[in-house]
Amino acid sequence: MGKTNLNPNVDAYIAKAQPFAQPILRHLRELVHKGCAGVEETIKWSRPFFEYRGAILGNMSGFKQHCSFGFWGEEIGAVLRKAKAARDGAMGSLGRITRVDDLPADGEMLDWIRQASGFIESGNYTSPIAARQKVVKPPRAALEVPAEFAAALKKNKKAVAAFEAFSPSCKREYVEWIAEAKRPETRDKRIETAVEWIAEGKQRNWKYQNC
Repeated sequence: MGKTNLNPNVDAYIAKAQPFAQPILRHLRELVHKGCAGVEETIKWSRPFFEYRGAILGNMSGFKQHCSFGFWGEEIGAVLRKAKAARDGAMGSLGRITRVDDLPADGEMLDWIRQASGFIESGNYTSPIAARQKVVKPPRAALEVPAEFAAALKKNKKAVAAFEAFSPSCKREYVEWIAEAKRPETRDKRIETAVEWIAEGKQRNWKYQNC
């Protein structure tokens, strides 16, 4: 383990850990440095993290009754799941660790550490935070203007021109407002009012905001 990459704050963290946890944390630390020569240490969220080329490779934690180690990166997570190595029951990738013997064999750990650093080197790395924050929204259905509304618009040239110039969200507000009407007379009244407002260049909620 290269001394130049050791962070004294991590030394202090290990020294303050429970007696049972200290040999576990020291062993994990040694394996990470052995498997990834360029790894750097830091403290994030009050626990030691290992970073490689600016990306988080993993982190370790010592609790009152167990330790945990977590690999970061969706890609290495997939490798662990495929190997059925990921364990439940605690934070991290390896489950509750109460002694060094609870850890996978050193050879396995080193292989995973090397794979994790390899994903970072190749650019095939997705942090779990980014994965959670990435929300894929399903495409919205195409806007369908009710036939009665479309017919009413066509009778007013100003309304047609203004409606076509509206943003999709402004158009949708009118369409949804009309579609929400439960009674035919309410629907007809809303269509009449909508055409009047649209001809004046007003959006559905023009009283409260500008389109």
